[in-house]
Amino acid sequence: MRLNRILQQDIEITNRLRLTNPKSRLKPFAIFLAHSGDSWFLLLALLIIWLVSDGLWHRMAALMAAGAVGLALVVLVIKFTIKRRRPEGKWGAIYRNTDPHSFPSGHAARTALLAVIALAIGPLWFGLLLAIWAPLVSLARVWMGVHYLSDVVVGILLGVLAGVVVLQLTPWLTVTFPAIF
Repeated sequence: MRLNRILQQDIEITNRLRLTNPKSRLKPFAIFLAHSGDSWFLLLALLIIWLVSDGLWHRMAALMAAGAVGLALVVLVIKFTIKRRRPEGKWGAIYRNTDPHSFPSGHAARTALLAVIALAIGPLWFGLLLAIWAPLVSLARVWMGVHYLSDVVVGILLGVLAGVVVLQLTPWLTVTFPAIF
């Protein structure tokens, strides 16, 4: 019964956070942010950085990509175990059709992972930029109605944990796969 009460509160809070006014000035910004955490876009960007850079940026892009792929597998296992349906809505058909499950948010997890890695090993300005961007992506996913608030909160926590794991595995990864890192 307590879980049902928590889930109902989650739905109520999520509904209050959603951008329901189609003329809202915030909507185009929210749409941009909601898409900016897409895995295909981020992995393509990381591949380009990895290909054209060396040193810190090359290594960071490889760690971020490896972490994002590993985290995606974990998120998918959780999503298909829990099978929480996305909130009702029209926006985000691509997400609703390709991935009908919302818990946890892969976007929130992925962007939090990237922020943790950037804060730990990247230039400070880049780490801070991603630390600001990550929660905005998560909020945008709620604003646009493709996630409940709890989906993104758990996604962020999962991403932070995954980021710490990737950082702990960095020495082993760089020795084991020197051509990549």
